[in-house]
Amino acid sequence: MNSNSDLHKRREAAVPRGVSNNYAIYAERARNAELWDIEGRRYIDFASGIAVLNTGHVHPAVEAALAAQVGRFTHACFQVTPYESYIALAEALNALAPGGTPKKTIFLSTGAEAVENAIKIARFHTKRSGVIAFSGGFHGRTLACSALTGKVVPYKAGFGPMLPEVYHLPYPIAYHGISVDDSFAALEQLFKADIDPARVAAMIIEPVLGEGGFYAAPPEFLRRLRAVCDQHGIVLIVDEIQTGFARTGRMFAVEYAGIEPDLMTVAKSLAGGVPISAVIGKAQIMDSPVPGGLGGTYAGSPLGCAAGLAVLGVIEREQLAARAATLGERLVSRLKALQARFPCIGDVRGLGMMVAMELVKNRKADAPDADLAKQLVQAAGRHGLILLSCGIYANVIRFLAPLTIEERLLDEGLGLLEAALEEVAGAGALEKRA
Repeated sequence: MNSNSDLHKRREAAVPRGVSNNYAIYAERARNAELWDIEGRRYIDFASGIAVLNTGHVHPAVEAALAAQVGRFTHACFQVTPYESYIALAEALNALAPGGTPKKTIFLSTGAEAVENAIKIARFHTKRSGVIAFSGGFHGRTLACSALTGKVVPYKAGFGPMLPEVYHLPYPIAYHGISVDDSFAALEQLFKADIDPARVAAMIIEPVLGEGGFYAAPPEFLRRLRAVCDQHGIVLIVDEIQTGFARTGRMFAVEYAGIEPDLMTVAKSLAGGVPISAVIGKAQIMDSPVPGGLGGTYAGSPLGCAAGLAVLGVIEREQLAARAATLGERLVSRLKALQARFPCIGDVRGLGMMVAMELVKNRKADAPDADLAKQLVQAAGRHGLILLSCGIYANVIRFLAPLTIEERLLDEGLGLLEAALEEVAGAGALEKRA
């Protein structure tokens, strides 16, 4: 039988180092919020494959939908011989998207593809080229998406030159002293010093920073962005790739601001682990590109569409948005109790089940502790808990357990987290670090 160490040696010989791994743990099977490696060890999954499994590993409804579709056909290419499931999923997303303007949806394969196509659509519609994004934002690893992403290492360093005419503004983060007014002052300066707003095709923003550290944009900020975009004819793109599909306690996080995006990118939890993404947008804007200007061989695969329809059914039947809000309160409460015990936890924050704790030195927001975050992720793995870190300074632990997780497993996982914290940040550990 293969061991984790054997597979890791093979991985290092066969796979380039640019593809990183959080753990040298090789998955063998999984169900809902539990995963077993090839050596038979069980883990509680607080990562969900980076927010892909809101409905958990191998949800029975998704499994059944995939099995039924595999029995019919696995690929046809929608641009060659279309199929009903693509249309049905587009209709469902059009109905769910915020706002009353008629919508249309295009399907693709990855989140990065969705972002790239949203930019293409915005440029075609406006006949402009400039794009404004935000520091700390993450929009993908393709060349254009790397330009939009607001973090240099590891996403941009060595890969330039980037897509031209991309500008970054500070994201409002109260914990780090960046206010809504600070961000808008930077926007005003950008329009005066760098680009005429009449040349800006789009603004793209995550309503909650994902890789950037799980900071939520204040509703007031998003409403003011909407007003600026309306004033200057700029397409507002809301990136819901990590925040979508009930993760934050709403179907989409932008609903907290009560605004209607022009375009919205979605992926990750749309299809329970099957690769599919989408751009959902106002019909008039979506119809701008000419026939053949959008698409892709695997875009909107029949497997992804079948799984996506099943996922939307699960979210509705199991009331996962409401469950995310309830579980999120439980999770934040437990983390705040840990914050009172461990001075390294500088902040606990979250919307629904998109929750984070920020690790710092001596509760100082301006003293990020990336080394401790790295140690905690590894210690959690040793205790049987899968965690993810993130953040501009790599010092944030993010919690993305499936929305279907049983409460006893959530509590068990938090117990493992506490044990891992005690190992790396308890009194004895701190003495060793000192």
